[in-house]
Amino acid sequence: MDTSDSVVLLFAGDVMTGRGIDQVLPHPSAPQLFESYVRDARDYVRLAEHENGPIPAPVPAEYIWGDALAEIVHPDVALRIMNLETAVTTSDDAWPAKGIHYRMHPANVGCLSAARIDCCALANNHVLDWGRRGLDDTLQSVWHAGAKTAGAGADGDAAWAPAELPLQGGGRVLVFAFCTTSSGVPAGWSAGPRRSGVALLPDLSEATARVLADDVARRHSAGDRVVVSIHWGENWGLELPPAHRDFAHRLIDLGAADIVHGHSSHHPLAVEVYRGKLILYGCGDLINDYEGIGRHGNLRDDVACLYVATLSLAKGRLQRLDIVPLQRKRFRLAAANASARAWLERVFNVGSYSLGPAQSTRSLAGWSLRWGAKP
Repeated sequence: MDTSDSVVLLFAGDVMTGRGIDQVLPHPSAPQLFESYVRDARDYVRLAEHENGPIPAPVPAEYIWGDALAEIVHPDVALRIMNLETAVTTSDDAWPAKGIHYRMHPANVGCLSAARIDCCALANNHVLDWGRRGLDDTLQSVWHAGAKTAGAGADGDAAWAPAELPLQGGGRVLVFAFCTTSSGVPAGWSAGPRRSGVALLPDLSEATARVLADDVARRHSAGDRVVVSIHWGENWGLELPPAHRDFAHRLIDLGAADIVHGHSSHHPLAVEVYRGKLILYGCGDLINDYEGIGRHGNLRDDVACLYVATLSLAKGRLQRLDIVPLQRKRFRLAAANASARAWLERVFNVGSYSLGPAQSTRSLAGWSLRWGAKP
């Protein structure tokens, strides 16, 4: 592999630093919730402690990343891209009848800068949980933490515009972020000419793929690589929706994406390399406060992954994918145990795909993806 023509990008799925997570950070928000069964965010802390032991609150900003932090800030990684699935705000304007509202206090935003996140995708079903003032606060807070945003903004133009991430040797990574109603995004959250909101796709049709491809072509310059980040689908289940696969393939066929970065599922999903391009159908949650809530059948709610993709700068083809398996315990990421690793291996070892030991200097034992010829 010629590393002189490559860039290393790190991807993760949903980063939910609100509710119980926010309560153990140094500056917790008011704990009131509007859920059917839980009315106080501190109850999620109690559930987690009952499951895995005491959490030493207040915890420092870097605590939640745990053993994964060294992987995230590894010097080989050029850019770090994640989906931030919580509002960062002091707004009390809870979106009516939504049920679940995630919020982190802006004074806790140091937990994002601790991980040196370069881009937060914001097109998801929780970024407007605390209204449009909450969205504005979120944008300002994330920018203050040193990250760029994509997928939400003060109007439609801002929401649909990509984050532009410069590369050290020239060129850019353009990150476009979108969401679908299938992930629970209310239709009223769609950004408009004079309305803040998210970049909500009308559907996953051929026509929509072509509109996105035209927009990418208009904004694309020589030397740019393109990530399309999509919040789509249900929270649970290992089956890949055919509509997701068809849409991801069309984006690649049309030259609109070098990597499709999918998220919304609470657990990782299978990955695909299509025409040399990487499709992450569902990265799974990286950070959440779900410990102790209860299992969903045979699905694991305690596992997480980091995806470290080495990409050709010339053509955007995937040269290597390292997957780092993790587990959440006491609101902190740790190395995955044998049981969690075995479950994840079953997720990724599908068809012509398999996992081999990663040969790297990283501190956590991960895998490198092996893939065969794909159409």
